[in-house]
This record gives sequence, structure tokens and C-alpha cells, in this order.
Amino acid sequence: MEIPFVDLKKQYENHRQELDGAMAAVMAETAFIGNSGNRFVQAFEEEFAHFCGISQSIGCANGTDALEILLKAAGIGPGDEVIVPALTWISTAESVSNVGGRPVFVDIHPETYTMDPDQLEAALTPRTRGIIPVHLYGLCAEMDPILNFARDHDLFLLEDCAQAHGARYGGRLAGTMGDAGSFSFFPGKNLGAYGDAGGMITADDELAARARMIGQHGQTAVKFQHLVEGRNSRLDGLQAAVLSVKLKYLEAWTEARILAAGRYSAWLADLPVKCPVVPENRRHVFHLYALQVEDRDAVRSRLGEMGVASGLQYPVALPRLEAYEGWGHGPGAFPVAEDMAAKVLTLPIYPELTEEQGLYVVDCLKKALG
Repeated sequence: MEIPFVDLKKQYENHRQELDGAMAAVMAETAFIGNSGNRFVQAFEEEFAHFCGISQSIGCANGTDALEILLKAAGIGPGDEVIVPALTWISTAESVSNVGGRPVFVDIHPETYTMDPDQLEAALTPRTRGIIPVHLYGLCAEMDPILNFARDHDLFLLEDCAQAHGARYGGRLAGTMGDAGSFSFFPGKNLGAYGDAGGMITADDELAARARMIGQHGQTAVKFQHLVEGRNSRLDGLQAAVLSVKLKYLEAWTEARILAAGRYSAWLADLPVKCPVVPENRRHVFHLYALQVEDRDAVRSRLGEMGVASGLQYPVALPRLEAYEGWGHGPGAFPVAEDMAAKVLTLPIYPELTEEQGLYVVDCLKKALG
């Protein structure tokens, strides 16, 4: 049996008629570019705002742009520091650098893989202007202490929700707890487009207006009226139409992911692996099912030989990347993140994963572990 890491083909086959119809409507109207007059973009922005229960939703070209635009809209720039977790995709850190700031890394919690709130105080300096907690793998960070810290020190709190569409913390949706939330709609995400796409949400109307303007070359609703230098970062009509179709199924897909993850955890209980932890006050949406495995690379290789695709997220902690080698972070500076980078293995998980496929994955993992 061959088990892909994610099965976008199956998802398309299940909804082919509706997706084809949505894309055909865009083609018929040649409504390709996302702007204030594109009804497909407007529709998705309104639908996603409703889904999140928030007033403002702004589409953009990708999740990295969403982070950068929101940081710039918040006034973060040269000389400013923003605290970010040491284990995540590089977009979280590079977005800070790309607006002229400096990312300051903190270690992660060993159970949840998300930002450890106990590390924030030591990272604080007079130059700290913001915090970006990442809701990693589909699990919200421990937000209450992070929110309290941000309020106490008047910091901009931007939630990186690239992997957490529909995740909850204490009943609150990812992206709605801080000042703003950024989303990626990369095809493999829980809510994925058919190309690069991103989004931003906030309850702050002024922040939303600045973010929308920055993504449109700093232009207001009046053409050729540019108040600031911005960038070209727009959600296009085709991606918006696809996302509108998929958003209707997101909750059902999320429940299917949670079911598949529950099966994995039950079946793996007696194996020498550490399954994902789900704290009582959080809804994990399982963008990824992340295990801790000793001799991870060898296990992954053996799984591949048996037809089971698996993933590495992320095999190098951010401060240990070559991009940051001159920053003075020696080995062991972020012990939890560095340990997790060597152990985390992600198994196939997606709404279409059948019980039979899941059992095959577990059977192969047992053999791979020896």
C-alpha cells in the first residue's frame, strides 16, 4: 500500500464539480486580480471573517506576506525586536527581519512544541515591540500568559495561524485572541488554495485599513492615490473562489482529522514513541500529527521503503540555521527546540485518510521501530 503524506487529489475528486464550477465562474468574468472590485475575493473575505467571528478579514498573496504586512501595519520596523519561537517555519522570523526588525528567539514547551511563556521575561529588552506565538501543527500556544505578558509590556501580539485554521484555546478561535492573526492558505494546509494564498484577520479597523492599503502598493480605494510605499500582495480571484468552496467543508474535515489523530494515538499507545499532547482547554486541528521518535531519520527511511510518506517539521531549530549562524546562538542555547528538531516525525494525516490506511501506517511504524 502507498500512503501519501497528504492526498489533495482525493480531496479534489470528492468536490470536483463544485470546484470546477467555482473556477469556471472566475474565468468567465476574467476576475483574476484581487482588489476592491473582485466579488470572489470580497465573498471569501466576508465568509472567512464570519467563520472566525471577527470583523475584518483581508486576503493577500501568501502567509509570509500576511505576517510582514501586519507587522508593518503595526509600525514595527528598524531597531525593533519581536519575540518568536525557536522551532517553526522560517517565515515567522524572516518576516520580522524583512520589515527591518530583529527576531528574538525563545525556547518551546516540551509537551506542546509551542512558545514557552516562561521564557518571555528573559527575552524582553527596551527594544521589544511585539510577540509572534505560533500555533504549531494545529495546536494553539498557551495564550493566556502570553496575552498577559503582551498587555503588561504594551507589545503587539500577532498570532501565526498558518497551521491552525479553526483551532481553539479556551473556546477562542486561533487568530482572534491577539491584535491580529495571519493565515497561510498554501495547498497543503487544512484550508488550502490551489496555489499560494494568505489572509489576515483583526478586530482593529484601523490596523485592517493599513494592512489592506500596504498590500495594494500603499494605495487607498482611490486609484493612483498612494499614502505610503506598500507592496503587491493580493489574493487572486481563482484562489478566493476555491477557498470559498473549501471553507464550507472545513469543520467536517477538521473533525475527520481529529478522528484520525485519535486513532493514531490509541494504536500507538504501547510503542516507544511520544504522541501529541492535547491540553484540556484546546482544540487541536491536527494540520500535522507530530511524534517524538528516537533515531528519527532511520525510522523515516524504513517507513518510506514500505510505502508510507512522512515529514520532518522542522529538522533544524531556527537559531541553528545558517541564516542565523552569526547571531551568537551556540549549540544548546535552545535545548528543547534542538531536541525536538532531532526527534519529531510527522505521519500522514488528512480528512480522507481511511481507518485501513491508518492501520497500515501504524503497522509499518511498528516494523520500522524494530
